[in-house]
Amino acid sequence: MNILMLSDVYFPRVNGASTSIRTFARALVRMGHSVTLVAPDYGPDSGQQAHDGEFEVLRVPARVIFFDPEDRLMRADALRELRPQLAAREWDVIHIHTPFRAHALGVWLSRQGGWPTVETYHTYFEEYVGHYLPWLPTSLARWVARAASRRLCHGVDHLIVPSAQMVDVLARYGIHTPNTVIPTGIDLAEFSGGDGARFRSEHGLAPDKPTLVTVSRLSLEKNIAFLLRVVRRLVPDFPQLRFLIAGEGPDEPRLRRLVQELELQDHVRFFGNLDRRTTLLDAYRAGDAFVFASPTETQGLVLIEAMALGVPIVSTAVMGTATVLRDAHGALVAKEDVDDFAAAVSRVLSSPELRATLSAAGPADARQWSSDVLMAKVEALYASLAQRRQALAAA
Repeated sequence: MNILMLSDVYFPRVNGASTSIRTFARALVRMGHSVTLVAPDYGPDSGQQAHDGEFEVLRVPARVIFFDPEDRLMRADALRELRPQLAAREWDVIHIHTPFRAHALGVWLSRQGGWPTVETYHTYFEEYVGHYLPWLPTSLARWVARAASRRLCHGVDHLIVPSAQMVDVLARYGIHTPNTVIPTGIDLAEFSGGDGARFRSEHGLAPDKPTLVTVSRLSLEKNIAFLLRVVRRLVPDFPQLRFLIAGEGPDEPRLRRLVQELELQDHVRFFGNLDRRTTLLDAYRAGDAFVFASPTETQGLVLIEAMALGVPIVSTAVMGTATVLRDAHGALVAKEDVDDFAAAVSRVLSSPELRATLSAAGPADARQWSSDVLMAKVEALYASLAQRRQALAAA
């Protein structure tokens, strides 16, 4: 099949959506399909290569978004110039990954060529909108998010939803578009290495210091401030505790101020975005436990990555993280309560036996989230939509 993917975000912008898109595309290429991705141009860091290793990437000139300078908005005039080129090619399915200009382009192309459209609902917008539009009253912000979701979802033929919890959310919104629950999963081959001892040595972390790790975009909805308060609660019992934070984002200045306010300067280290093939794996493996408490995840891919690397997990279980952690044997689930979460972390840090048990169970937990297994469902969905279009055309 010839598959067109459209997105308002992609690497070098690091987030779950970028990771998910690349995982989808690479897995489909391995299955023998052709993939073209349209995504923003981020400037020199984008890499102007026509292919991302295995698949074609068309970069569209874009401008900085003033309230979110990490992201880019593809220019409308550049998209208009690209439309005829895309419309002249033959696609079996159009997969839209984001709800902004990529969505509008996908809907336009579908109308021109009759190609079926699939859209992945990556983001729980109702919970995010209050963070990015704080001047709107909460009730109005939620109404806007729900109304926008209905309009977008009703404009495509099929939805891919990462978890059953998100299906319930869309039902509450009154969205009737057919949907299929398919988590993205991860390429397990990419998460089989890592050297935690090397990472500790390179960054002056003694082998015997109790160490927590999180990997996340630094934004309000990721709830890292809660994890800092958990660390504050743990320090009296673990005075050598270190908390390693890998990631970047707009909330970093506030989090650094909070570290100062909580007097955690000797306990918290920020590492920015790390290379997913090398230093990020080392950072995961440097942790005695991986901690996570975001309440808005539609998937929680970092939990699967930690599982695959055999890092014990302590996490809340909400939305997509509840799906990942259901029946997981390599994790302890805690409430979003400082005392409860700290107690679970304390159990892990205090018991080498428990750490060993959780670590050994993680890779087995991760295997059910292998992208190759899950992408077979995506392939079948694409094929059914393409066949339906052919049947309608022949009728």
